[in-house]
Amino acid sequence: MQGRGVAVACLLLAMALWGSSFIALKVAFAEMPPLWVIFGRMALGSLVFLLAWRWRGRFGYLAGDWKYLLGLATFEPCLYFIFEAMALQRTSAAQAGMITALLPLMVAVGAFVFLRERISRTTLAGFLLAVTGAIWLGLASDADTQAPAPLLGNFYEFMAMLCATGYTLLLKKLSSRYSVFYLTAMMAFVGTLFFLPLAIVSAPLPSEVSNLGLGAVVYLGVVVTVGAYGLFNFGISRLPANQAAGFINLIPAFTLIFAVLLLGERLNNMQMLAAALVFCGVALSQWRSTPPVPVGVLD
Repeated sequence: MQGRGVAVACLLLAMALWGSSFIALKVAFAEMPPLWVIFGRMALGSLVFLLAWRWRGRFGYLAGDWKYLLGLATFEPCLYFIFEAMALQRTSAAQAGMITALLPLMVAVGAFVFLRERISRTTLAGFLLAVTGAIWLGLASDADTQAPAPLLGNFYEFMAMLCATGYTLLLKKLSSRYSVFYLTAMMAFVGTLFFLPLAIVSAPLPSEVSNLGLGAVVYLGVVVTVGAYGLFNFGISRLPANQAAGFINLIPAFTLIFAVLLLGERLNNMQMLAAALVFCGVALSQWRSTPPVPVGVLD
């Protein structure tokens, strides 16, 4: 039970960090070309992992794992961050955060099909409640002048969620043989190599960037790339994939909370009710009437 509590705490913190990342990306994109921002965060994350390489943990390679590792890196960071950058150039952080609420249901269906994880009625009810709250959260938000093409932007965010679904399912399969450190570090290394040539071709690197813009990239690279992904990977290695993914519904709520604290935005009454509904839905999706399944056993 204690191990489950640690996993839940890690997932909660990861969602808070990811919620703040939408704001950091908006700040960084305002001063730097998107692909340079993504390369910067991947490169900084890689540097942190290199400095801490002695704690890399297990590497239990089995024949044929290369295709799963390749698929993991292709889904995320490569395709995921391309779609994420395209989305945040066209839609608001709040609306992009809202689309992430679809991920748990997509993962639950994928886990049922590919990992043979059962979906309990309580878990499904919690997901549906949280998704309802997340959608309500976005609809209750005021129009964002930084969303020039929200429909297209939301479509790109949906494509990013498809990539995240594939990443989550592959991660669950691989986490029993590879350490959280190794899988997260691999993501950062692959992302650095993948996005550098794309960034060079896409646009020149700005000659001047403010301290705020640089700070946003450092925060994304060190705190979000290393911290959030590491915490998420640890959490999903200790819980069934469909339950761990349920925490994704917290991202829209956290995004709005950080927007209030850091950007001076205010939550109206409808938004506060919607945010509360999201938290209640996630709590319900985690309710279990039976003891948790041991690590490595799919339920």
